[in-house]
Amino acid sequence: MKFKVILEEAEEGGYVVYVPSLPGCVSQGETREEAIENIKEAIEVYLDIDDAQIDAEIKGKKAEVVEISV
Repeated sequence: MKFKVILEEAEEGGYVVYVPSLPGCVSQGETREEAIENIKEAIEVYLDIDDAQIDAEIKGKKAEVVEISV
């Protein structure tokens, strides 16, 4: 899966990087390379939702879990 990320130089030095398509998915690094590696890890964590979290989210609702491919 590919994501476009925004890499910005931070005023205090280093870089801030975020993923517009994943709200709240933000990271940083002292170098460009470190920031990119850190956002890769942040994306993996962001997308790693376990079944217990999903079950809690839909408990008591008229909802179902459906898997799709994009």
